[in-house]
Amino acid sequence: MRAAMLLALSSTALIACSGGASEAPVPAPTSEQAAASTDDALPFTATPVATLDSPWAMNFLPDGQLLVTQKAGQMLLISADGRTKTPLAGVPEVDSAGQGALMDVVPAPDFAQSRMVYFSGSVAGDGGKGVVLWRARLVDGDSPRLDGVTELFRATPFVSGGGHYSGRIAFAPDGKHLFFTNGERQKFDPAQDPKATLGKVLRLTLDGKPAGDPGLTARGFHPAVWSYGHRNLLGIAFDSAGNLWQQEMGPKGGDEVNLILPGRNYGYPIVSDGDHYDGRPIPDHATRPEFEQYKVTWNPSISPGGLIVYSGKMFPQWQGDLFIGGLSSQSLLRVDVNGTNAAKGDQWSMGKRIRDVEQGPDGALWVIEDGAGGRLLKLTPRG
Repeated sequence: MRAAMLLALSSTALIACSGGASEAPVPAPTSEQAAASTDDALPFTATPVATLDSPWAMNFLPDGQLLVTQKAGQMLLISADGRTKTPLAGVPEVDSAGQGALMDVVPAPDFAQSRMVYFSGSVAGDGGKGVVLWRARLVDGDSPRLDGVTELFRATPFVSGGGHYSGRIAFAPDGKHLFFTNGERQKFDPAQDPKATLGKVLRLTLDGKPAGDPGLTARGFHPAVWSYGHRNLLGIAFDSAGNLWQQEMGPKGGDEVNLILPGRNYGYPIVSDGDHYDGRPIPDHATRPEFEQYKVTWNPSISPGGLIVYSGKMFPQWQGDLFIGGLSSQSLLRVDVNGTNAAKGDQWSMGKRIRDVEQGPDGALWVIEDGAGGRLLKLTPRG
C-alpha cells in the first residue's frame, strides 16, 4: 500500500527487554541548541526544539502549542517554536516512583469551544497504587493553569508495585466515547480477571462512565472493559476508517501491535511470543487459536512507547501508517498498514530512547526523548 521508503534504514537486531529495565533513565543529551541531525541514513532531518525533564507524552493544541507531561508530575504549555515553556498550575499530584508518572494528555474533541483536556497519571490509594483519568479546563494567558480538575475514572483494583500503569487515551470517532488503557501492573493474572480493569482496553463516556462491550458486561466483566488479555499498553489510536490500533510491551520479547476488537481476549499471560524474565517459556499465540492474535510482533523487544496513525501531507508515502517510539531500541518505527492488516515497515536508529511520537499541524513528525534532558525533536523530510 505504501510507496517505497526514502533512504530507509533497515532493521537490525537490538538487545533490549520491555519490562522494568525498559523504563530506566538515560543520560542527558546535548542542549536544545544542538544542530539538526545530518545522519544520511535517515529520511528526515531532526531539529531540536526544546529540552525537557523526563517527558512522558505530548499533544498539539489547535493553535500549534503543545501540552507535554513530565514524569515527576509537571504539565508544560510549550510554544510551537519551543522558546516558551510554561508549567501549568492546578495539576494534581502523582506518584512517580518506578514507572509511575503524569502520563497521557489529550485535548477534548471539542477543545476549541470547551478548552477541556483529558489526562492520566499514577496515584497512591487504598490497596496500593493505580492509574487515574482526569479532565480539566485549560486556562491560557498570564497565568496558565488547569481549572476544575475532575477525576473521571480510576483503575481497579489498586495494587502494590510501581510498574505497567499504561494510561493512554484515545477519543472515538463518534466523539461520544474515549478509550483508556489499564496495564496489568506486573501482576499477570488480572489481565484475565473479568472484575478487574487491569490488563484491559476500556471504553468510557466523555464523563468517565463505563461503556464497555455489552457482550462482556453480560458475562460479568467490569462494565468498562472493551478487550482484555493485555500487558503494558503504551499506545492507542484510531485510523481514518475507524479501526482501533494498540501497541503493548510484551515480556522478554513479544512486543505487539494489535487491532482492538470488542469483546476479544488477546491472551496475556496465557500466551505471548516472548518469555518470562526468569527464562520460563510462555506458549506462543499460535498454540491457542481461541485468542486474538497480534498483527505485528518483535523479538528481541523494541519496548514500544507512544503510537500515532499518520495522516499528514509532509510525508505522503506514509499516510495511514503507524509510528511508534522505541525505548530500549532507541528508535522510531513505522508499521505499514493495509486496511486491517499490518506489517513491519522501517526502524530508524535515533540514538536515544523515544518516549512518544506525535504529528504536528503541518504534518511534521515530532518525538520526545526519554529521561533527564530529553529533547523535543521536529522531524521534516530531508532535502
